[in-house]
Amino acid sequence: MTVTHEEFRQHTREFLAVNAVPRTGPPVEWTEHKMVEACRRFHGALADAGLGGITYPVEHGGQGLDKSYLEVFNQEVAKYQAPLLPTAISHGMCLPVINEFGTPEQKARHQARIIRCDEIWCQMFSEPGAGSDVASLAMRAVRDGDEWVLNGQKVWTSGAQYCDFGLCVARTDPAQPKHRGLSMFIVDLTLPGVDIRPLRQMNGSSHFNEIYLTDVGVGHECLVGGEGNGWNVAVAMLMYERVAIGAGSSGAMSQAMGSAKLIKEARRRGRGRDPVVRDALADLYIRERIQKFIGMRIRQAAESGRAPGPEGSIAKLNAAILSRRSSDVAIELAGASGQAWDAADEDGADEWASAVIGAPAMAIAGGTNEVQRNIIGERVLGLPKEPDPFKGQPWEEVPRS
Repeated sequence: MTVTHEEFRQHTREFLAVNAVPRTGPPVEWTEHKMVEACRRFHGALADAGLGGITYPVEHGGQGLDKSYLEVFNQEVAKYQAPLLPTAISHGMCLPVINEFGTPEQKARHQARIIRCDEIWCQMFSEPGAGSDVASLAMRAVRDGDEWVLNGQKVWTSGAQYCDFGLCVARTDPAQPKHRGLSMFIVDLTLPGVDIRPLRQMNGSSHFNEIYLTDVGVGHECLVGGEGNGWNVAVAMLMYERVAIGAGSSGAMSQAMGSAKLIKEARRRGRGRDPVVRDALADLYIRERIQKFIGMRIRQAAESGRAPGPEGSIAKLNAAILSRRSSDVAIELAGASGQAWDAADEDGADEWASAVIGAPAMAIAGGTNEVQRNIIGERVLGLPKEPDPFKGQPWEEVPRS
């Protein structure tokens, strides 16, 4: 018998009360290693409690419920400091792609383990010469009997340093046009020839990585979506990413740097009645509400069975703009203490400074703002595509720097 939404909400509340820390309490200080460990424990406990993989099939470790139950869960978990960041890509992008494109064997082998966080996955798309134009990528995969041999470099791979597997798009037929000669592979990141190197960011962290694959052999059974269908799989994956970034009901920005927190900070700093500050906060609140409505529309479309479409680009673009505006308001409130502060100073603004430094990343992750505007212009507004002088030419004949 299917549980009611209220029964499910109550069960979720009881679970979170035992297994997570409320946002009203002191902030949890996690190192990356401790957060990954906590994430694995948390998702294992979720699965044991019947709350893991809410919308995924029961036979593959899920609960078989519709997306309205996921909405209920997201509403409740947003009230807690849950260690979810390490699985943002694993659950938000890789899991739905395996569910949509994976073979029965791939689903049976991996889905339950991803849901329980026994496996954490990343996506391996961008390359030094293929950022916004991912389809121009150069990583090669050559068939050798029952396996494929991969050679090349990926970059800006989030979380690869603690991931077990990656979904990697590679070129399997250079004689085809760039969009048609690609295939998607499951890559075990512990295989010989996989070299993961951290990239130091300007905020001091190393969330991103570059990955070198040298003669890495993967079985033919690791092909996802079939040979030559990699671009369709990649597009679906990017759409899931944009929806996860732009339409998630418990987005990191709304929790960490949203209007509610900034209003409280403005009052604490004695600027709650400053008309300029009030105007900026009101504008931020309105934009957050609009973002929530966009998210609701996307999730309702998903509930009706439609796969993510170009509306994900609208949500993602708006989320990037919202992130930048939030950080601008935060640093305005922080003033000079947002640039230099004493570690013992309660008014120290390391949190706000980190937000400003990190905000530009939202305009890049999941496709740049410029890419999102192109997608919206072409697929939503019906504007003509940008000219491409090499459209339809074999990839190996297109000039590259």
